[in-house]
Amino acid sequence: MGYYDWTCPYCSRDATLSYANLHHDNTLLEQENEYGPCMLSLDFKICPNEKCKKFTLTATLSKAKKDEHNRWESKELIHFWNLLPRSKAQTFPKYVPKAVIEDYDEACLIKDLSPKASATLSRRCLQGIIRDFWKVKPGRLVDEIAEIQGKIDPLTWGAIEAVRKVGNIGAHMEKDIDLMVDVEPQEAELLIGLIEVLIKDWYVATENRKNHMNALINVAAQKNTAKQKPAAAAA
Repeated sequence: MGYYDWTCPYCSRDATLSYANLHHDNTLLEQENEYGPCMLSLDFKICPNEKCKKFTLTATLSKAKKDEHNRWESKELIHFWNLLPRSKAQTFPKYVPKAVIEDYDEACLIKDLSPKASATLSRRCLQGIIRDFWKVKPGRLVDEIAEIQGKIDPLTWGAIEAVRKVGNIGAHMEKDIDLMVDVEPQEAELLIGLIEVLIKDWYVATENRKNHMNALINVAAQKNTAKQKPAAAAA
């Protein structure tokens, strides 16, 4: 088994996985059933980061057939499950508002089961981000988005507008915040992607910048203190 690149969904660290970090197991169902012979495959991926060591677990159910060597192999996919973590939600720092993270996590969790419910949660999450970060006047989401146009960089605004114009997403933003509007699964996924970008570009980037600036201020203060000590000793 070779090596391949992977990003841990728990600690967000990039890693290279090898045989030591992987486990695969198959269970064959040969008894008569509606699909015929089936194979259930379980795949574990273990994060090599010593501070994490969490694992992902996926299950794949496929129709099974014998190859030319009379060995069973998986063929047509029947169903796929993300068991651990339960969704593809990214892990964000604790300084991101709890309500935003809760809506985002739930939107990711039910995206495949109910795209319109996921999109409703994403809309509420998006509104929560804009209200918290930009302190806009509460109103319809579409109006709140328009209010921040001159406050954000053109590239971010372009991304928001591009997502807003896809399918029923635009109409979704003009309705009452808790009203469900039918959307396609891909549209629900786009809204989730937009939320992820905004959290990183606004909350995470701002926090990183603040930390870098504070570190710079501290280093400068230490150097100024060191310069003043010899002068005080000479006096």
